[in-house]
Amino acid sequence: MYTDLPERELRRYRSAQIDPADFDDFWARTLDGSRAHDLAVRVEQVESRLVTIDLYDVTFAGFDGHPVRAWLRVPAGAVASGRSLPTVVQFVGYGGGRGHEFENLLWASAGYAHLVMDTRGQGAGWSTGSTPDPVGSGPATSGVMTRGIESPDSYYYRRVYIDAVRAVEAARSLDIVDSARVAVLGGSQGGGIALAVAALVPDVAALVAYVPFLCDFPRATVITDRDPYKEIGQYLAIHRESRAAVHETLAYFDGVNFARRASAPAWFSTALMDPTCPPSTVFGAYNAYTGPKEITVWPYNGHEGGGVLDDVMALDALKGVFG
Repeated sequence: MYTDLPERELRRYRSAQIDPADFDDFWARTLDGSRAHDLAVRVEQVESRLVTIDLYDVTFAGFDGHPVRAWLRVPAGAVASGRSLPTVVQFVGYGGGRGHEFENLLWASAGYAHLVMDTRGQGAGWSTGSTPDPVGSGPATSGVMTRGIESPDSYYYRRVYIDAVRAVEAARSLDIVDSARVAVLGGSQGGGIALAVAALVPDVAALVAYVPFLCDFPRATVITDRDPYKEIGQYLAIHRESRAAVHETLAYFDGVNFARRASAPAWFSTALMDPTCPPSTVFGAYNAYTGPKEITVWPYNGHEGGGVLDDVMALDALKGVFG
């Protein structure tokens, strides 16, 4: 059943999320701190049984110089040919990691270089990961949504968003990557991360965000009883006095505030029966987005969104962007 507002109201909806006065300074300071560390990109080819795709194990320095893993997949022989390819940098959904080396073969099969970033401290929910989060946390619920939520400086997603920015920078450092033709893409958590990167790296060529998570926290935390947003509700049910401070922290990580700063051509999707990322939270970010944009609405779907048809949409969109 529908979980939220009718579509006509969704298209008029505007988020109540605040725009912190020092939002830009906070992120500039955070980026400067991590860029003080060398990217330290390491690329090792992985022998596999694939004949159409070459696979590389990539490590780069993310937040505060912490090592972050990624897979790089390219069409077979592309590196040896000396070509520079349009590139998709992908971020994965909540609880997942970069996955098995044989997963996620679409983008390299379509002729792109494809970098899939591991998500620190995740990778045991539905796909494997190998990047730890070495930073500690105060009181937190299970999952990662409330790790370090007492302050923007300590919040978990500060580290993840910077890892993601550095993933784009690491990709652009590679000869196989055409640095002028780099798109960021993801679904759910990955879509929220990609949206943040589109604001923090304003010269990316395109953004694709399937049913994005991490958007419109003031609404999301009170209209869905599903994890991961529910983790915040569980935390505040115990830490009753922390409501204002928690929402002040979350404002620095909300896709709505990043959407107000991003300008790359963007493609969103949402599903009207999605109880995990309710469509109004997606429209909260989409309606705030300042660049050229399109959104696909799936009336009879849940958090799976358009499934493979979202991929078809993205393939067509990026073909138009990259030529």
